[in-house]
Amino acid sequence: MSSHAIEVTPGAYTYPMLIKQLLHTPLATVPDQEIVYADKRRHRYVEMARRINRLGNGLRSLGVKPGNTVAVMDWDSHRYLECFFAVPMLGAVLQTVNVRLSPDQILYTLNHAQADVILVNSEFLAILRQIKGDLTTAKTFVLLNDEGTPLPEGFAGEYDELLARQDDRCEFPDFDENTRATTFYTTGTTGLPKGVYFSHRQLVLHTLAVTSALALAPKQGSLHRDDVYMPITPMFHVHAWGLPYVATMAGLKQVYPGRYVPDTLLKLVDQEKVTFSHCVPTILQMLLSASAGKDVDLSRWKVIIGGSALTSGLAQAARERGIDVFAGYGMSETCPILSLAQFDEAEVGGEQDIALRIKTGRPIPLVALRTVNADMSDCPRDGKATGEVVVRTPWLTQGYLHNPEASAQLWESGWLHTQDIGHIDRRGYLQVTDRIKDVIKTGGEWVSSLEIEDIIARHPGVAEVAVVAVSDAKWGERPLALVVLKSGVETTAEAIRTHVLVAAQAGHISKFGVPDRVEFVPQLARTSVGKLNKRVLRDQFAS
Repeated sequence: MSSHAIEVTPGAYTYPMLIKQLLHTPLATVPDQEIVYADKRRHRYVEMARRINRLGNGLRSLGVKPGNTVAVMDWDSHRYLECFFAVPMLGAVLQTVNVRLSPDQILYTLNHAQADVILVNSEFLAILRQIKGDLTTAKTFVLLNDEGTPLPEGFAGEYDELLARQDDRCEFPDFDENTRATTFYTTGTTGLPKGVYFSHRQLVLHTLAVTSALALAPKQGSLHRDDVYMPITPMFHVHAWGLPYVATMAGLKQVYPGRYVPDTLLKLVDQEKVTFSHCVPTILQMLLSASAGKDVDLSRWKVIIGGSALTSGLAQAARERGIDVFAGYGMSETCPILSLAQFDEAEVGGEQDIALRIKTGRPIPLVALRTVNADMSDCPRDGKATGEVVVRTPWLTQGYLHNPEASAQLWESGWLHTQDIGHIDRRGYLQVTDRIKDVIKTGGEWVSSLEIEDIIARHPGVAEVAVVAVSDAKWGERPLALVVLKSGVETTAEAIRTHVLVAAQAGHISKFGVPDRVEFVPQLARTSVGKLNKRVLRDQFAS
């Protein structure tokens, strides 16, 4: 049987999936919806559209052409949202710079991505001054200014002054939907950061799939047009998990908090009636512990947790405040969302409520997830048999920028390899049990560091915990528990060990999962985006 390409009528519009298409519906239906930037600015979607057009014209006036790279160094702001649209809509590439990296790493990412223009918040001028002489391609600089900072020498202008000089209408042309739209750099714990990139088509498809997954939920884990959105995952990190694109397409009120300060975040949740956010576990723990939030009503707040495992202890603490907290799963290379821990409404509040919320989740539309063994054969979907998680969706990065060897490893056998180990049950719930590099090989068994962490996190005195493998002459490796206690709480290493031993005796983990050592620490090493940095912790406590 032969197949035939669809016949296109001359003059018919083929509608390329470009980021600009996400703006049609909200501008037509909710032009007066609000966008809020901390306590500094408040305007409507119709004004956002004007500013996107002015930014497009302003960047063109600075010489930005299709294929050029425009880098942004900013906190979460209305400006960043405008760049999410205007830069790729020109056919240029938006580089979201991780401002929490070291100056040397920031320099590396800017040069590696071949940035042409840098938009920089005045708070990061000191970093720019430190690296400016070593930039190889960036020659044009624009100031993002909240503090009235004078324009530095050599800058092309200040952002809002640049926009004020431009026309409200900008011609954003059609082009190939597979054109690269964004680039950013992974925050891995080894080696130099790796550049990942996404096309217009990939970002639009990710937006549509995430929107449908959230909108199909009847209540738990849902997002709808009456929600108020505020990211608490940086916009430089995987496009704030792609949720600003979702929120804009859906026409939601959006709140951008600037720099993350717990009191400010809680104040915005309260004043702006925020109902939907996403963050790493550390941020949620910080917000729940903050004295400023004790009297804030959080019962309408829905929060996706990603980046690190959501423990049952943290989930329970959030539920006690009324928060609809649930896990999401993905990585820099996957744009990022692959799965969400959504479950049936009848199960909310039931005996499985917490257990389901902390699962890695069920795949969202268009995601093909497998767990496989070494020869790429599927593991049984019985909720027990573990293997590496591999994935296919239309929005996975096609490789690492200028790094063909690492790209080939990422896509070995035609599936993207996550380097995570997990199992899938009959209902499609994925549970990641560890990173391949973090699993503890002890006593002839593979023991999950995440499972031990979850058990320790249930101890009433524990605020945070990380479990890492340390070398052992007899057993190969043994688990070491690093524990941050809650403020004002005292306990002993033996009490923590006994707590884990009870779980092992009940059959929840192997007896080899009971740590020989428990160390109490004031804080845990983390990456620039808040994930546990287990490589640093292993090196720090190896002896």
